[in-house]
Amino acid sequence: MSRTRRGSDTKGSVLTVKVIPRSSANRIVGLEGDFLKVKVTSAPIGGHANEDLLRVLSRSLRVGKDCIEIVSGHKSRLKTLRIQGISKDELFSLVKSQ
Repeated sequence: MSRTRRGSDTKGSVLTVKVIPRSSANRIVGLEGDFLKVKVTSAPIGGHANEDLLRVLSRSLRVGKDCIEIVSGHKSRLKTLRIQGISKDELFSLVKSQ
């Protein structure tokens, strides 16, 4: 069974992300297997890494932070996100261009 739920539903695109905290820079590393790998500088304490993740994705995908929702994995490195305002094709096109 795949850990990634790529696709679109009526509320937006769904994507699995692996977060690497305490990195030297906030950036999207790229697709790795079934998930998107994102590095953030913050430690995973008090939700700071999640906030950095939302900020990085918001800028890279050109959507507002309020359009990105962490559906599951709030305290895990592996998270499922729902992104509104962008189709799955646009999402993967933008990720691949990073």
